[in-house]
Amino acid sequence: MMRGLKDKVVLITGSANGIGKCTALRFAEEGAKIVVADFADGSGTVKEVEEKGSSAVYVQVDVSCPESVKNMIDKAIETFGKIDVLINNAGITKDAMMKKMTKDAWDAVISVNLTGVFNCTSAVLPFMLEQKSGVVLTSSSVVGIYGNMGQTNYAATKWGVIGMTKSWAKEMAKSGLRFNCVAPGFIGTDMVKKIPEQVLQDRILVKVPAGRLGEPEEIAAAFAFLASDDAKYINGTVLSVDGACTL
Repeated sequence: MMRGLKDKVVLITGSANGIGKCTALRFAEEGAKIVVADFADGSGTVKEVEEKGSSAVYVQVDVSCPESVKNMIDKAIETFGKIDVLINNAGITKDAMMKKMTKDAWDAVISVNLTGVFNCTSAVLPFMLEQKSGVVLTSSSVVGIYGNMGQTNYAATKWGVIGMTKSWAKEMAKSGLRFNCVAPGFIGTDMVKKIPEQVLQDRILVKVPAGRLGEPEEIAAAFAFLASDDAKYINGTVLSVDGACTL
């Protein structure tokens, strides 16, 4: 068990499926109470959290909309009385080479992946500052650090959240708050597993010295560690979980 996670209230955006859902289940195993926040239906995640003996509530949210985010935070506080950990996991992609990328595709990804992180963090800060404790973790990506063809908009957001995270750590470390990023590499989500095996081998796994995709549970474990007391002196950093693909 990770130190200091039992009975913590953890709000995870984008937790109806994929890495977010795995993260919710990992924190439930650690004894945390979970706010499942997603635009998609998160009732399935709530059920699985409860099957692990923990408490959970689902809140539908559009992270790009400040009013929707405020409702999410209010519902979390109303249900559990506090928020100890915010995990900014919600994100979308609208890929295209730069010469074909539209302004609409740029705006859509920025509004969710970058402005959404700003909105959620802004809304939770007053509560964390009042209780003089709190952890905000944000999903970045190896794409944000090193770039990727066809992902100008996505890379910009994932680099942007790193800068935001480091700025917030400098601003609020003395207030008892911690801010860190996790930068996943190529992870075996349902979407990635639908890619034909030959394409996986020739275009993706060839870039990964570990020779395999990462598992969503391995990203969840990184979030759990950074949220725990074992990481209480880690602030303003980026933890790459990528099988050495960025070396």
